[in-house]
Amino acid sequence: MRRIYLDNNATTRVDPQVLEVMLPYYGEVFGNPSSVHGFGQEAKAALDLARQQVAALLDAEPNEIVFTSGGTESDNLAIRGIIEATPGTSKHVITSKIEHHAVLHTCQNLEKAGIRVTYLPVNREGLVDPEEIIKAIRDDTLLISIMHANNEIGTLQPVREIGQIAKERDIYFHIDAVQTAGKLPVHSSDLDVNLISISAHKFHGPKGVGALYVKKGTRLRSLAFGGAHERNRRAGTENVAQIVGLGRASELALEGMDTQGSQTTQLRNWFEKEVLNNIPDTSVNGHAELRLSNTTNIRFAGAESEGLIINLDLAGVACSTGSACSSGAIEPSHVLTELGLPPEEAFECVRFSFSKDTTQADLMEVLDLLPVMVDRQRSMSSPGNRAYSMIS
Repeated sequence: MRRIYLDNNATTRVDPQVLEVMLPYYGEVFGNPSSVHGFGQEAKAALDLARQQVAALLDAEPNEIVFTSGGTESDNLAIRGIIEATPGTSKHVITSKIEHHAVLHTCQNLEKAGIRVTYLPVNREGLVDPEEIIKAIRDDTLLISIMHANNEIGTLQPVREIGQIAKERDIYFHIDAVQTAGKLPVHSSDLDVNLISISAHKFHGPKGVGALYVKKGTRLRSLAFGGAHERNRRAGTENVAQIVGLGRASELALEGMDTQGSQTTQLRNWFEKEVLNNIPDTSVNGHAELRLSNTTNIRFAGAESEGLIINLDLAGVACSTGSACSSGAIEPSHVLTELGLPPEEAFECVRFSFSKDTTQADLMEVLDLLPVMVDRQRSMSSPGNRAYSMIS
């Protein structure tokens, strides 16, 4: 059975060129980059190169890049680091209701410590209204944190406009660019942003490594204490092999961004059209145009998504209901319900996310399977046995 992977927003295959440059750092190049001898300096040179490569991807300076363990740590460091570096007890954060849980749960935890947080709604297409951000700003607003693109529906937020709002009011601005870095231009200099979170495994790098862009002059407190690593922003010996992989993945993504973006857009649009034309009662969630080129979230009315995904998996096709970090949860997607979908409709949505490895032949096979599987699932689904009845 041929396997087809359409869950690239959850993770991507490590590019062979990335793996190739990583391997020496698991073997003969094993020095600690903080050591002054030759072994250590060889490792440090690899870190320096990777820092330059990541900086180039974000149009930043190398000394503005902090290596982390991934997007979740980057989000935590950005949000908590700003809060803890700022004196005083009256502090306010603005974010949206459809953020990744790495942001939402961090903000919820801060609320327990007395930090005020405003969670902004989105419209039916998943967009935050910049005017609502202006209305939410208070005298003690310290930070605005808005994701660049949503991981479930792909909607791109108006981060340029939000950045201008934050800059004019001297408020820190953080964007979670985990889904956009490596796929779209994320230029720190153009976005009026103070902090950017990225994760390597979303663009064909290894899992367990990411970075946080920290604009010069941004006050940030480390969440880990020990040595003076990463310019005193993240203590602990750097994961050299993984960081080398992040650097190479950044370089490859920058080189192929325009071509790959065009290819995935064409594939996504063609796939959506075929699904909507050949399977009745289907619709696409999110914004029609302001969206990641590789992402489509489709509602198959009357067909429970979990059953559909399981059947597709048995046929060798991998896709998802949304965030991989929430798999196993019986609640409907918080993203889809914030768009206005009732729970029963949110449980009928499937996310397909493509990459440079996705081919039209892959999608043709999926299109052959989907109509029959959707019909079968619709015949099996009823209000009494769907997953949403578990939380009613």
